[in-house]
Amino acid sequence: MSAAPRYDKLIKNVRVVRPHRTAVDLLDLAIKDGRFAHIAPEIAPGEAKEVVDGKRLLAFPGVVDAHTHAGIYSPLEQDAVTESRAAAQGGVTTMLTYFRTGQYYLNRGGPYAEFYPEVLRLSEGRYHVDYAYHLAPIHGRHIDEIESLAKLHGVTSFKIFMFYGSHGLHGRSTQQRDFLMLEDGERYDFAHFEFIMRGLTRAMENNPALAEYLSLSLHCELAEIMTAYTERVEREGKLKGLAAYSAARPPHSEGLAVWVASYLANETNCVNINLLHLSSRKALEAALTMQRVFPHINFRREVTIGHLLLDIDTPTQVQAKVNPPIRPREDVEYLWEQVLARNVDWVVSDHACCSSELKWDAAHPDDIWMAKAGFGGTEYLLPGLVSEGSKRGMSYNHMAELTSANPARRYGLLGKGDIAVGYDADLALVDPDANFTVRAAESESGQGYTPFEGQELHARVRQTYVRGTLVCEDGNVVGKPTGQYLRRPYGLKR
Repeated sequence: MSAAPRYDKLIKNVRVVRPHRTAVDLLDLAIKDGRFAHIAPEIAPGEAKEVVDGKRLLAFPGVVDAHTHAGIYSPLEQDAVTESRAAAQGGVTTMLTYFRTGQYYLNRGGPYAEFYPEVLRLSEGRYHVDYAYHLAPIHGRHIDEIESLAKLHGVTSFKIFMFYGSHGLHGRSTQQRDFLMLEDGERYDFAHFEFIMRGLTRAMENNPALAEYLSLSLHCELAEIMTAYTERVEREGKLKGLAAYSAARPPHSEGLAVWVASYLANETNCVNINLLHLSSRKALEAALTMQRVFPHINFRREVTIGHLLLDIDTPTQVQAKVNPPIRPREDVEYLWEQVLARNVDWVVSDHACCSSELKWDAAHPDDIWMAKAGFGGTEYLLPGLVSEGSKRGMSYNHMAELTSANPARRYGLLGKGDIAVGYDADLALVDPDANFTVRAAESESGQGYTPFEGQELHARVRQTYVRGTLVCEDGNVVGKPTGQYLRRPYGLKR
């Protein structure tokens, strides 16, 4: 009688792309209990219950899309399903979603002790990929909850929206207190940001085992500059569309916000700082300058695939409204220069599904000021980076660092981000020679349009595996939602 197979699944004949390596090797991948159990040039088919021919496709580590917004414009229980299906189409196996109290999301305030269990309840059993949440301390009392959120729920990453105190999500606003559901006497301002940083520093000091994984992310734009420039751009009326929106939220509002955030991080000894979706030369130059000024701060710099593939002349215009704005081509090229120079730590989608009914005003569909900010794109993150990055000479290994390894490590997902024994068997099998035209009609997202419409990409995700289970093949999502909530730090410490 022959022995029972050692492995649950064997994926043969794939070109394995590992981060922090210089080569792509043709290997077989054996999986047991949802993890990589053996990796070698030749593993006998009889060793596994199921054998899959990888057809020499590129095997990327499953993408860790570290910046998404499930539940912002549609109910969380709806977005968790549709947007995780879109994520799976693009090789994303873990979604990290920014969430907060106030308007949008669950449209309620209160302490996270009451709010966050409801987030988890609405999420359970709905995601097709694994998931976790970043949270924003909006109220002063939220700062006192940082430690309990980390210890009870494994939430180790937090966020500040630097412009929220006096500038709206979609443009000028005088209703921000109502928007944030602040209580009497509370302000969402620089002092509050400082106290958030001090609270996170206390949490690091009180929990040394978690300190490495506790981090603060910042949306860096200054409200006062944006409000003044929005009024000026609207009054002059010389610019339209994305060009107008970029001028109304000028790059120096980003750059100055980076300086302010960095100084406060130094003042409070808040050492793990993530500078989100840097969109311009001035913003990224400011971030690099601050790294030199404060070398003891562990800065991480993020760029989105939207800011790498779109510019102010993109034909989809209003569909591409986002914060911070899509920028002129010269800013796009500078971002690419710094990506290639390894001065950017990860690339994300900033996916925020906003249906056409909500995105633009039906009576004024071309009015950038009346449109809502944000759009989806998680399904194009890896294909877009492989397509455009390959043209520019980027190695596949570097792409795996930007989309998987670096965000996984920073955010405490220690069992994710690599193809190695003991890691979760998360995979994106990619055909780097499959040309296709982006069509929103082919996406599983509930959005119904995409600002990437009509772009020609040159890489396609053929299969997506989450912990060894096939969840998407050739754009078709298969099976029921099996995504797991990830308490961080997650996985084996290495």
